[in-house]
Amino acid sequence: MILDTGLYQDGRRHPGELGLDHLFDACHGPESFVWIGLYEPTEEEFDAVRREFQFHELAVEDAINAHQRPKLEVYGDSLFMVLKTACYREPDDVDFGELLLFVGPSFVVSVRHGKASSLGDVRREVDQRPDLLRNGPSAVLHAIVDRVVDDYQPVIEALDNDISELEVEVFSPDGRSRSDRIYKLKREVLEFRRAVLPLVHPLERLAAGRHPIVAEEIRHYFRDVEDHVLRVLAQIEAYSELLTNALQASLVQVQVRQADAARKQGDDVRKISAWAAIIAVPTLLTGVYGMNFDHMPELHKTLGYPVILAVMVAICLGLYLRLRRAGWL
Repeated sequence: MILDTGLYQDGRRHPGELGLDHLFDACHGPESFVWIGLYEPTEEEFDAVRREFQFHELAVEDAINAHQRPKLEVYGDSLFMVLKTACYREPDDVDFGELLLFVGPSFVVSVRHGKASSLGDVRREVDQRPDLLRNGPSAVLHAIVDRVVDDYQPVIEALDNDISELEVEVFSPDGRSRSDRIYKLKREVLEFRRAVLPLVHPLERLAAGRHPIVAEEIRHYFRDVEDHVLRVLAQIEAYSELLTNALQASLVQVQVRQADAARKQGDDVRKISAWAAIIAVPTLLTGVYGMNFDHMPELHKTLGYPVILAVMVAICLGLYLRLRRAGWL
């Protein structure tokens, strides 16, 4: 769907709403260009814009299907740029959208997919800067890219809170494993890195003035955006390393708890075995003398009973002391 259209002449937006036909005719005048905003257009909706500005078929296919990596491509005197937008939705969850920009000498066409950064505020802010708009479509290109990169910062801060909270949980004494949450956060951070890292080279090209469509004054603004992207990327790399360390610490804690459990189980087995050995002595003796045969030695002796009891106590006590010295009890 078409969200907004605007005709800009001499740095100012033309008042009122103009249809596409009027926009196409007016944008070919001196120091004028149009900005058309689209949201998830169908092939039919995009066809009129495509035919008027003669977009390259490969760029048109990318704009309709989306799911492209960030990039900057040149088709004749026009640029085609893909940006990944980011929005923090809930703990450990980041939504990524896509923003595709067609920029030519007399037009800017923005195509949003998914939870892309809203451009309504960008348009209103740009409308208040005729000094920049006089530089043509490259001023709008910078404003859009700058907003997308600025929207990375709230995501960075939210991820920082999540990772700080996770670090506390990893070293908590409750013994629970946080591996699942670490994996989820690491996946979001890696996805974030894939959205930001490919932007570095395109911004470097725009700041270096390798494309005539970018006005000299706007190149300085792209350098600032490039610095911002590099800072965001450095933070993402740090988060990735922190999560890797947190995962290793979590695995070490699991191994330590397993070793403690195995050691405790071994101690319990030794104690049970030791008491079983002690109990086996009186069990053996009472079993033998409990068979009630008539002809058994010492069966009719007066001191037979106390002697057997004394023997059992002595053997059991000796075993107890020996096993205790050995650390089994």
